[in-house]
Amino acid sequence: MENKTAAVKMRNITKTFGSVVANDKVWLDIYRGEILALLGENGSGKTTLMNMLSGIYFPDEGQIFIDGEEVVIRSPKDAYERKIGMIHQHFKLVDVLSAAENIVLGLHEKGRLDLKAAGDRIRAICDQYGFEVAPNQKIYDMSVSQKQTVEIVKVLYRGADILILDEPTAVLTPQETDKLFAVLRNMRDDGKAIVIITHKMHEVEELSDRVAILRHGHFIGDMPTAKTNAQEMTNMMVGHPVKLNIARPDPVNPRPRIEVRDLTVRSIDGIKKLDNVSFTANSGEILGIAGISGCGQKELLESIAGLQPTESGSICYINDDGSREELLGKSPLSIAEMGVSLSFVPEDRLGMGLVGNMDLADNMMLRSFRRGRSLFTDRKSPRKLAETVVAELDVSTPGIHTPVRRLSGGNVQKVLVGREIASAPTVLLTAYAVRGLDIHSSYTIYDLINRQKQAGVAVIYVGEDLDVLLELADRILVLCGGKVSGIVNGRGASKRDVGMMMTRLGGNRGNE
Repeated sequence: MENKTAAVKMRNITKTFGSVVANDKVWLDIYRGEILALLGENGSGKTTLMNMLSGIYFPDEGQIFIDGEEVVIRSPKDAYERKIGMIHQHFKLVDVLSAAENIVLGLHEKGRLDLKAAGDRIRAICDQYGFEVAPNQKIYDMSVSQKQTVEIVKVLYRGADILILDEPTAVLTPQETDKLFAVLRNMRDDGKAIVIITHKMHEVEELSDRVAILRHGHFIGDMPTAKTNAQEMTNMMVGHPVKLNIARPDPVNPRPRIEVRDLTVRSIDGIKKLDNVSFTANSGEILGIAGISGCGQKELLESIAGLQPTESGSICYINDDGSREELLGKSPLSIAEMGVSLSFVPEDRLGMGLVGNMDLADNMMLRSFRRGRSLFTDRKSPRKLAETVVAELDVSTPGIHTPVRRLSGGNVQKVLVGREIASAPTVLLTAYAVRGLDIHSSYTIYDLINRQKQAGVAVIYVGEDLDVLLELADRILVLCGGKVSGIVNGRGASKRDVGMMMTRLGGNRGNE
């Protein structure tokens, strides 16, 4: 990079939130014609740093230079004026408007709004970089990848040539990821400066030209991607050597534990979310559930846990002696009173899993307070469990009496998974157990899940990273549009084939 002039120079950037130092005197250079991967553990300050560049936060100290000129960025409007655009993990689109209307929303252009002219300009941007956007299509009719494309075109329409993408492939299929990467390479080759924040190391190696690493708010270093590897990058992020192998021990005495037959679920507005879904989950085995976002994964787990009303079908719990218990139509409390031990790690950590204003110890008590019949609640056991979870899962917290809402997303997830596993379930249901977690925390969770499998638990694991599913799961059930596309063996399954099954291209393959 010696012969290149940095598009962005961030010097001595410091940002604090109360007593927490999110960024501490960070130096970072971003070049045009380059894809930079910004890496770090949860809480390392990656998103905070980029939020300051995009005008969402304002630094406490430091300087930002754009093309050698010092600038002050106090708002996203200031960032746009400096040709900086950020595409967030959670899209900021109005569902009832079209793609073109969302793209021009908020712009102050001379004269009357001409949607036809806007559509022509949008098509020109798409042709230039390889996007596929229908300007008149409503957002509510779009897939996740189409919505993401609209977000990217929106910042390009505003003239951005410095783009920041936060977890851009979090909910994309392999085919959609390939399309996105091709577009990003076209944009790089056109001289755009691109920053991606991601936890997926194989994507870093495949896509980026350079990596920059943060640890605990400090800039650790940067290097060409071609001169490093996933192991070295992870060690730099964590500060010590970390094993990156996902173990997959053989299933332990697998026997049918949960049998789902012809399960059909409709949403409140009558949309069919699950359509005659059938499968068996075995004890001592991990059954992975693959599918693009919104294909019924959430409804499937919630139906088994007794949290989702169903239209028809059967969900049977099979005891060790072969006797069967019908779970359909029963509440979580009724299921527990039958002696059926289910643990559920939901997608919504603070909405369904934990109470944000309660501390760690009291959140542990939520799982166990019905066990005793005393007038007084036993607080010692939850306190001890909280201390164990903090110690064994390396939860970063000032103490067990810290409100859960003050923890980072990764630490909240560790608390939730630790609590559910501690209840000694016979069935463990997990929805996106590592979503948003850094690589070190993710491998901690994978290890916990494997330990449950080895203890004879039937694990049903909903995941969005196909590479992980193919390494972790013994079998993978693929959902597409609420239907089962097929069930494949995790050992030897092809990522491309599973991706095609997720999008109806692969037909109905595999069986139990």
